Amino acid sequence: MHILVCGGTGCRASSSDAIVEKFKSELAANNLENDVQVIMTGCFGFCEKGPIVKVLPDNTFYTQVKPEDAAEIVKEHVIKGRKVNRLLYLDPAKKEHVSDSKHMGFYRKQIRIALRNCGFINPENIDEYIARDGYQAIGKVLTEFDPQQTIDIIKKSGLRGRGGGGFPTGLKWEIASKNKADQKYVVCNADEGDPGAFMDRSVLEGDPHSVLEAMSICGYCIGASKGLIYIRAEYPLAIKRLKVAIAQAREYGLLGNDIMGTGFSFDVELRYGAGAFVCGEETALIHSMEGLRGEPTNKPPFPAESGYMGKPTNVNNVETFANVCPIILKGADWYSSIGTEKSKGTKVFALAGKINNVGLIEVPMGITLREVIFEIGGGIKNGKKFKAVQTGGPSGGCLTEKHLDIPIDFDNLIAAGSMMGSGGMIVMDEDDCMVSVAKFYLDFTVEESCGKCAPCRIGNKRLYELLDKITKGEGTMDDLDRLRNLSKVIKDTALCGLGQTSPNPVLSTLDNFYDEYLAHVQDKKCPAGKCKALMKYVIDPEACVGCTACARNCPVNAISGERKKPHSINTAICIKCGACIEKCKFDAISIK
Repeated sequence: MHILVCGGTGCRASSSDAIVEKFKSELAANNLENDVQVIMTGCFGFCEKGPIVKVLPDNTFYTQVKPEDAAEIVKEHVIKGRKVNRLLYLDPAKKEHVSDSKHMGFYRKQIRIALRNCGFINPENIDEYIARDGYQAIGKVLTEFDPQQTIDIIKKSGLRGRGGGGFPTGLKWEIASKNKADQKYVVCNADEGDPGAFMDRSVLEGDPHSVLEAMSICGYCIGASKGLIYIRAEYPLAIKRLKVAIAQAREYGLLGNDIMGTGFSFDVELRYGAGAFVCGEETALIHSMEGLRGEPTNKPPFPAESGYMGKPTNVNNVETFANVCPIILKGADWYSSIGTEKSKGTKVFALAGKINNVGLIEVPMGITLREVIFEIGGGIKNGKKFKAVQTGGPSGGCLTEKHLDIPIDFDNLIAAGSMMGSGGMIVMDEDDCMVSVAKFYLDFTVEESCGKCAPCRIGNKRLYELLDKITKGEGTMDDLDRLRNLSKVIKDTALCGLGQTSPNPVLSTLDNFYDEYLAHVQDKKCPAGKCKALMKYVIDPEACVGCTACARNCPVNAISGERKKPHSINTAICIKCGACIEKCKFDAISIK
């Protein structure tokens, strides 16, 4: 019997380390430590219900487990063979417990390729990776295929880059392979910086060897002997597990000189980033690794021709590499049978926001937003109405109810005014103000701009100022025209992908929620009640009983009135903190 405990960052923050120790002590107390193995894995994906514990071989899936629950699971499940029902997942639709994750709506439509080992193996044990066909792909490539044959397999599979650009991976490798040099490099971009995104981090935390093996295959294909993983320093757990994996692979002779006795040599080193969003762009990333400012440069030359230290360099992100080994082992036809005509395979999304099932999912290309949000995601929290979903992070756009049935792939999302991006997906409900959402993303891109080109450095700052003016009730109709015109100019003239896509949240919200902009500009109201400058707290004299609870809790003494008589709010000094509404038991206070 095995007890798998989620060891992703989210569950570790909820005491999964303590859960592991508690299991071990309880098993030891019952003389079962040699019969039951406790394993800390990577992320299971179902973050909303973490910490997760799975018991094998019966595949029982326990949710929201606390350290004190370990004793009961050992006593009831391990010893007596009875499942602990109160810890099983409760299906909200059927109102019944589900013990097997295969029958949960969250997992039912997922196809896990990049995440195939996350939640199944101990990421710090190379033997467990090998037991699930680990390092079989590099062995097959080195003994059965030459570099061009391997590249042809990747090209035929239809794998496109998962970092946001969607460039064909096999073609990228082929271009790098044809550029001659005494030294070439394979770079893994692990610098995901989108708000609400944690796809690459989870792969590295749960299955680091899959990335190392794929980088070795890429090195063989392009003629590189050195690999570099550029990872942000804010990912300490991913860094720790990568270091362990690299050391183990070297010990086993799977990294280093003369791999598997074939004469092929390849090794991997880590490079740390300081958390700059712009360093997700490959030329900025390369400059950062060289010790220079993380700024993009004009292309051509592309990194495949002149990249790290001026040498030919291939850059792919974590998720792209995580797809490579299954393609080699199962074949290009298998992979290309999944997905759509132009977008093959699966995509990992970080599902976040106002949704019931927050977590990490991997779905086939072509699935609809409706299936992701309402079936896998379990719908909107608290029974609220769906309003929008932001795909592609700060570089993407807000899609609405009319977009729910479009198949998700690279081209359809761009046509709808958004983009795939690296895989962030933030869901919003009826209480979200779309003008404020656009302002939030602009604030992020202004902060993260490297400042090298004027359209991004100055243009985005002006866009933010216009949005700030509108959310304060000071906007005009001319400002709406300026927003659209300036956004188009920035898209056409910015140097890199950050600047070229930064106006997307503005343009998509203007297209899909123009009535909200009009309400802010013409009526000086925020329909969602989120813009503080446009909010006014009012006490209904007929509902107010004069209990003084609101006045006693107002931090700025803006509420006055005699006991047992209706009170009033001085709107001139009210800071709109909401404390009065929270304390009023008679629903006498509202926002106008």
